Amino acid sequence: MSAKAYLSISPEVKKALAAGAPVVALESTIITHGMPYPQNLEMAQNVEAVIRRHGAVPATIAIMDGRFCVGVSGEDLERLAQTGGKAAKASRRDVASLLVKGEIAGTTVATTMQIAALAGIQVFATGGIGGVHRGAEDTFDISADLEELSRTPVCVVCAGAKSILDIAKTLEVLETNGVPVLGYGTDEFPAFWARQSGHKVDHRFDDVADIARVVAMQADLGMGGVLVANPIPEADALDPSAIEARIAEAIRGAEQEGVSRKALTPFLLKRIFELTDGKSLVANIALVENNALVAAGIAVALAARHAPKPAVRRA
Repeated sequence: MSAKAYLSISPEVKKALAAGAPVVALESTIITHGMPYPQNLEMAQNVEAVIRRHGAVPATIAIMDGRFCVGVSGEDLERLAQTGGKAAKASRRDVASLLVKGEIAGTTVATTMQIAALAGIQVFATGGIGGVHRGAEDTFDISADLEELSRTPVCVVCAGAKSILDIAKTLEVLETNGVPVLGYGTDEFPAFWARQSGHKVDHRFDDVADIARVVAMQADLGMGGVLVANPIPEADALDPSAIEARIAEAIRGAEQEGVSRKALTPFLLKRIFELTDGKSLVANIALVENNALVAAGIAVALAARHAPKPAVRRA
């Protein structure tokens, strides 16, 4: 049995894919582990609405009841949102076990890419990618997202790597793995809640149509994924020095409580939410919606490239 046998694609997404219409994949760990209820549900609904308003079909992805769900229904979106962090967090190594156990799981960037590619979706919007954790020289804590980007032909639109990570080392690993990092309207790689990280992107583009051409070329060449770095809107960005102080405090708390591995990122995000009096959550929602807008533009441009050309009528 092939992996595609486990796909459960919603009628809307299936129809769009069959017609060559633009589709944007969305992850679900941001729902199950990244935000509290009901903000997580509102965010998920708003992000899907942004994608629809800009001419594409949203396809939220999750693992539910032993299936890869592509285009989660409104009812199942609510199920995911109400898990209260008790749902599994599915990265590549967990997929087979979760399918067998029939558990509900939010999909990470890596697993969402894997399922999106399986379904034939080329563009995916997220908040921020995982990467190399601070102190990885001792813990070797490096997200599977980076490896997946090197081998799976999906364009991932993000606001950079999460600020809790070692961004310099994350970019080094991306470079080693041959992943192109494109800046949309920026020369500098963003740092999730902040617009600047002090590190440059590989190439800057100011038009989604040009990014779509790169994505198509990358796929034609069989060279894996493309990372598009899209800074958080200026009005929603947090002060870099202030957020860095909160991150350092949250990391100290994680070390004191012995939190590590896949539990670390949700712990840090929750603690930073508390330390910023909710400002980090407001910024997170804004950047996800902004990434969805850009991803929809790329998906529309990609679909236009594949649309049949009208026949030329001769006199």
